[in-house]
Amino acid sequence: MERITISLDEELVSQFEEYLKQRNYKNRSEAIRDMIRDTLEADRMAKSDAGHCIGTLTYVFNHEERELARRLTHAHHHHHDVSISTLHVHLDHVNCLETVVVNGPIREVKEFANAVITQPGVRHGKLNLIPVEVEQEQHHHGGSAHKHSHTHPQT
Repeated sequence: MERITISLDEELVSQFEEYLKQRNYKNRSEAIRDMIRDTLEADRMAKSDAGHCIGTLTYVFNHEERELARRLTHAHHHHHDVSISTLHVHLDHVNCLETVVVNGPIREVKEFANAVITQPGVRHGKLNLIPVEVEQEQHHHGGSAHKHSHTHPQT
């Protein structure tokens, strides 16, 4: 591991120390590594549609809004190959939160997310992607060997 030195003004250090406490980081280095990794990955994912990803799409919607639930269901079925699973939470009598686990080519996942987030009535839409490498393997899982894929998060 390589060491680097950075200079920060006192106010930024104070805010950073508070950040460390709030998130229970044991040391500054781990927090800075996470911040750099997150920033670099977000930048890479924003610039490129190449490769595969896993992640989540989260949003809030009013289930009583005219035809919205039907339009959302249609978007999920239209993109069934990247929409893996959905957690649906009733927030109150009309508002629902959904978190969708997504998996697939980055371009297709972004298309699905845009099809959902841009629906009139969808609020607080957020897509969180993790770049992965997909590896086709053939090996045993207790029985006979079979071919399947493994998804490995990139470091």
